[in-house]
Amino acid sequence: MFILDNLTKTYFHRSEPVHALDAVRLTIPQGSFLAVTGGSGSGKTTLLLMLGGLIRPTSGTVTFKGADLFGLASAQLAEYRNRTVGFVLQTFNLVPYLTALENVMVPMLLTATSATDRRNRAETLLTQMDLAHRMDFFPRELSIGQQQRVAIARALANDPKVILADEPTGNLDPSLAAEILDILEGLNREDGRTVVMVTHNPQAARRAQTVLQLCEGRILAEESVAPDGANVAPETVGGTARRVNESD
Repeated sequence: MFILDNLTKTYFHRSEPVHALDAVRLTIPQGSFLAVTGGSGSGKTTLLLMLGGLIRPTSGTVTFKGADLFGLASAQLAEYRNRTVGFVLQTFNLVPYLTALENVMVPMLLTATSATDRRNRAETLLTQMDLAHRMDFFPRELSIGQQQRVAIARALANDPKVILADEPTGNLDPSLAAEILDILEGLNREDGRTVVMVTHNPQAARRAQTVLQLCEGRILAEESVAPDGANVAPETVGGTARRVNESD
């Protein structure tokens, strides 16, 4: 689905170059669940934002289903962000003066979906998130875990094939975090959606099929995760990881 070839993102701090990503090469198969780990400043969020078409690389390419993502026209890239990708963030980013139902409907306002269909879709998604009794609640009236479930429902509004999650359990206690991870795992295994999750939590990372470790913008290691959550031995070559299970 995604092929990252020699992907680099460079910023400058006091005239000194800082490589948020440094010559990253990576393939993310369709229907996979990838966890991206690493310390602060390792490039995790930069990688996620590039997959989402939100920031452009300094050099290299991001290919999505055979098309150069950043070679698309602006309108096409906007369509990609709205229809193909769903974002789930640590801070939820819910609109405080909109109800849960209205928040889920927001992404659909940019499509040709009718008002009735928007409402029906939002109601269905919130019901799937066990929030049928909270549709008319404002974010401040919801628990932290409920707010994150609303955010996931919103990410699914336009039926994206890719879910990009940036520290989705970062603000949650362990039991709530497990609930959110169950949802993401279900979206991958049952719905066949590709999930890329940035996390600093090793236990959360083991819920994925593959764990990618970044360090100073480079791939340090890539591990396949067995169904029981155990890691398969990583395999790295010259600082760039190769997938252990080539059939993936």
